[in-house]
Amino acid sequence: HTHRHTHDTMKITTASLQSFQVAKVFEQNKAAINSLDFTSQGDNLITSSTDDSLNLYSCSTGEHRSTLFSKKYGCCFVRFTHAADTVLHGSVKGNDDIRYLSLHDNRYLRYFSGHRDRLTSLSLSPLNDTFLSASRDNTARFWDLRSTNCQVNRGKPRPPSREESESRRTSATGDQTIHHQRIGEQ
Repeated sequence: HTHRHTHDTMKITTASLQSFQVAKVFEQNKAAINSLDFTSQGDNLITSSTDDSLNLYSCSTGEHRSTLFSKKYGCCFVRFTHAADTVLHGSVKGNDDIRYLSLHDNRYLRYFSGHRDRLTSLSLSPLNDTFLSASRDNTARFWDLRSTNCQVNRGKPRPPSREESESRRTSATGDQTIHHQRIGEQ
């Protein structure tokens, strides 16, 4: 016994878009949504918001499934991994780490440290567990979900701002030295 899925198709035109009506309004977010992503199968949607929440929705039932909070770190650029119960998201408070979160038990599985300013982009490979990130620190980084270490770092980091502490400035200088050596070696 096999199941066949039939999908009706509709040509998207200005007239067809104007015929759409709001079917449901979700009011879980108390502030602006800054990112959203679908699972690879399209059955779930997740949003991140400036109110530090992540909201999970079922696309097949149109229901809100759960709300998770990242009050300590904030959240942006939420992206599903290949597993529908884990996501990556950027931090907007405290530091600029990328966080790997289990939606099942609301537990961080791993942190990816290296950027020294806010993310500007986060994208997962459709083929494997690698991902790319870009930041306002003028770097792009290549990561593997299985390792906290950055696999490749490209770009010239901007100099530390005056507001950064002397200890961070010293650390950043060390990072730049390593960064320049890596680029020179290739």
